[in-house]
Amino acid sequence: MKRIVLTTAAILLIAFLAGCEATPGTTPEPPAPAATSAPASVFPVTVTDITGNNVTIHAEPHRIVSLSPAHTETLYALGLGDRVVGVTEYCNYPPEAAEKPKVGGFANIDLEQTVGLSPDLVLATSLHVAEIVPALQERNITVFVGQPETVLEVLETTLSVGRVTGQVQAATDLVAEMQQRIDTVQETVKEASRPTVFWELGPELYTAGPGSFINDLITMAGGENVAADADSPWPQMSMEAIILKDPDVVVLADHNYGQTAEMLNERPGWADIGAVREGRIVEITDDDIVSRPGPRIVDGLEFLARALHPDLFE
Repeated sequence: MKRIVLTTAAILLIAFLAGCEATPGTTPEPPAPAATSAPASVFPVTVTDITGNNVTIHAEPHRIVSLSPAHTETLYALGLGDRVVGVTEYCNYPPEAAEKPKVGGFANIDLEQTVGLSPDLVLATSLHVAEIVPALQERNITVFVGQPETVLEVLETTLSVGRVTGQVQAATDLVAEMQQRIDTVQETVKEASRPTVFWELGPELYTAGPGSFINDLITMAGGENVAADADSPWPQMSMEAIILKDPDVVVLADHNYGQTAEMLNERPGWADIGAVREGRIVEITDDDIVSRPGPRIVDGLEFLARALHPDLFE
């Protein structure tokens, strides 16, 4: 199977309050550092984050504050839960993460509370670059900014977090497992017909377009995004445009916010859409697995692939 590097995507999944494309039928190229025999971590170590800053970690961190649910899930997946001393209000997985001290919401971080936890490492996102990151740096607190925008970048960021925390081998093993599961999905759906998909982010009909993380998931799971030709990563479609596209499947990523399959029949003209007529409505009850760019994104990919191709995943 031919491999390609996935295109970069924009980040806008804050709408999920959770944290948060590949060419159809292809598998993302695994990151080069993910060798089968990774060297042990040696400190100091310098890693370049998404801001272009070279972040130097002088000693293995033991007090880590996470400013996003995805970072929190990555830390726990690497076996570092006991080193996490602060998280956001939305960090709810694994369940024990919710018991950690809170430093604010996803975007509105309490600076003094964060500093008061005496972290030797803070994991931030692009939402924190303008204010919280420089404020922490002024207080001589080491900050690594990571914000994966594609599945490939989730793997790369996992490896980077492994480096800055001294868990190189654990990160390498985790990425290898994730890649294997991704490959299995891609291999399973590669010969299947590709249903067209409308991914609903809200009742205002915002959706995921080209260059978005969700477009990545749809194509990797064996679907075709009806908004793939939009002019932005997160477009708002009209009722008429969706009816004209006539998607085979509608994914209600806003199910937790009150939207149901039954409600779609009440929308003008939607009863004639193939997905509604055939009952191919996917209600996502745990949108965290498709909106957080962390280790569980593979769970989201497998869930979506089963929803699009139930006959292949019995």
